[in-house]
Amino acid sequence: MPDLPPIREVIARHSLSASKALGQNFLLDENLLDRIAAIPGDLSGARVLEIGPGPGGLTRAVLRAGANVTAIEMDARCLPALAELDDAFPGQLRVIEGDAMALDHGAIMDGEPFHVVSNLPYNVGTALFVKWLSAGNWPPQWRSLTLMFQREVAERIVAQPGGRAYGRLAVLAQWRSQAKLAMKVHRSAFTPPPKVMSAVVHVTPADAPTGVDFRTLEALTAAAFGQRRKMLRQSLKALTRALDALDQVSIDPTRRAETVSVKEYIALARALKD
Repeated sequence: MPDLPPIREVIARHSLSASKALGQNFLLDENLLDRIAAIPGDLSGARVLEIGPGPGGLTRAVLRAGANVTAIEMDARCLPALAELDDAFPGQLRVIEGDAMALDHGAIMDGEPFHVVSNLPYNVGTALFVKWLSAGNWPPQWRSLTLMFQREVAERIVAQPGGRAYGRLAVLAQWRSQAKLAMKVHRSAFTPPPKVMSAVVHVTPADAPTGVDFRTLEALTAAAFGQRRKMLRQSLKALTRALDALDQVSIDPTRRAETVSVKEYIALARALKD
């Protein structure tokens, strides 16, 4: 195992500072980073995609776990620090400079299965998450997602019906995946400390219900939770055939979006598609 300098020293040597515009917050605690890298399980020889590695704190932890890492970084300032990791772990790291939102991750990973392990930039974290959830082929090419979010977002992903956190993101995450909150991370672990607490979510694919597609479910949940204080008969009235679908699957139209379970949204989406 290579003897690496502390991440704080790497940041200082390359005169790096976290960019608010890019949603960056650097993690420096090596023990914490190793714990995050252990969440997906044994990564020896596995392929891992990382988004926004920054100075490479989490990258080095995943490399230490034995993974082959492809890291997408759009901040050119961080590339020299990542090049040092490439030298320390020969043949294990590939760095691509670019915008992760604009790139085809499946093609980048050569059509092979991969895990995603990432301290996601706050400004694109949810959009990237939905991008992975919306895979047309299921099970998807990714085998697991281990992702750092603001704690509020993490709680929305794993939320159950009836609570304030339950919404569109929970349904999209849970209808054909299993999502759990794997670790809470205090704001003081980051440099600079963000204003909010964070948490790591671990997501694995599950069997996909038949007769439902992502776009139908996305449109349904967008309409329902877009006016979550209103009854379903009001929030869904602009969605073609939605009121008939409510009747078809015996859901009371006077209920509100947050009381409808993931299974009931699946039934609704299936009825709409039919």
